[in-house]
Amino acid sequence: MKILHVVHAYPPSLGGSQALTARLSEQLVARYGDSVTVFTTVARNIDSFWGGSSALLPAGVEQINGVTVRRLGIFNRLNRLRWFASGVAYRLRLPYNDLLRTWEMGPFVPGLRQAIAQSGADVIFATAFPLLHMYTALAGAKAAGIPIVMLGALHLDDPWGYDRPMIYQAIRQANAYIAHTPYERDHLVEQKAIPASKIHLIGAGVELDPLVPADGRAWRRAQGWGDEPVVVMLGKQVARKRFDLLIAAMQTVWSQHPSARLLLAGGRTSYTAKIEQMISELPPAMQANVTLRSDFDEADKAAMLTASDLFVLPSGHESFGIAFIEAWACAKPVIGARRGALASLIEEGHDGLLFDYPNAASLALTILTLLADPDRRQQMGAAGRAKVLAQFTWEKVTAQVRAVYEEVARGQGDRMKG
Repeated sequence: MKILHVVHAYPPSLGGSQALTARLSEQLVARYGDSVTVFTTVARNIDSFWGGSSALLPAGVEQINGVTVRRLGIFNRLNRLRWFASGVAYRLRLPYNDLLRTWEMGPFVPGLRQAIAQSGADVIFATAFPLLHMYTALAGAKAAGIPIVMLGALHLDDPWGYDRPMIYQAIRQANAYIAHTPYERDHLVEQKAIPASKIHLIGAGVELDPLVPADGRAWRRAQGWGDEPVVVMLGKQVARKRFDLLIAAMQTVWSQHPSARLLLAGGRTSYTAKIEQMISELPPAMQANVTLRSDFDEADKAAMLTASDLFVLPSGHESFGIAFIEAWACAKPVIGARRGALASLIEEGHDGLLFDYPNAASLALTILTLLADPDRRQQMGAAGRAKVLAQFTWEKVTAQVRAVYEEVARGQGDRMKG
């Protein structure tokens, strides 16, 4: 099968959509012998879409693990005008304010629509909303009569980003849609009148092999740590991940466990300076217990997770939470928000705990609850790993996604014959 994947950025760019698209692409090549091409941009992170200072990757075509990756340039000017127009239109609820918000975010990718239309693909996959390239992918696919599968990664608790009629119009026009959680699927069917037959419930996957042999004790020793409890958070260093909430909660945790370590790791962004400032404002004894890792080597991820006692993601705006799956793969209990998609992913009391978002005291209490009960942590971690093996290996996820591709490609062929 000739497959085209369209995504706003691609490794070495860090992020959930980037990692998912890369893994899915490589799995399709390795397991099925498919010809997979990725159309993406030169951006290292989304700040580049509105004039961020991060260096861009070179435009052009390269082969990465059997996948053909084509990076296209971006137009990222008129940023103040885009920001002003979208903000005013949103506050006043003017017509087409969702379009202006989409233009503000970008990415504007000259030549992308034409390249998609000329790709000759059997099927197109595009991720993720609310970015502009999703509509470009849809337009290119429709122009060429190529079926398109969308994975929106909808953060439904974020009205600025996702309360946009044009998102749901695009989903209706797609041949198929992949929802990550029952929460997302039910919202689309019950609130947005998307046909249930169009939606396929498929989670993201993890690669188990790099996670199994990790030596957490060696990683602890390298940091100069002993047996003190370690709380870890992995996530891109952006405001919506709520690093501030976890740092606030840990101050209560430290009142009972003064030696507890907090490990914060993720891709560096313009928000990283704010995280560094929050850490610097802690009392010296607490500062000493915080480790911030930016742009870490992926090979260190498993060691960091294995070195921890529990995993926390305090964000209230997630479409899925791949970091939870990675923590479960390392047999770690998790803590997430009792909100939206996360609450439908975590089975509370079985493989993790939920806290009342955005209540720092509630988050602190859940952390303290798990730190006080090693046996319960072990049981939850084992339950999480069992869930990963049953539902979230890349072998299982890739097979499900490819079945959707085959279905829409076959349906398109049948319509053309008719």
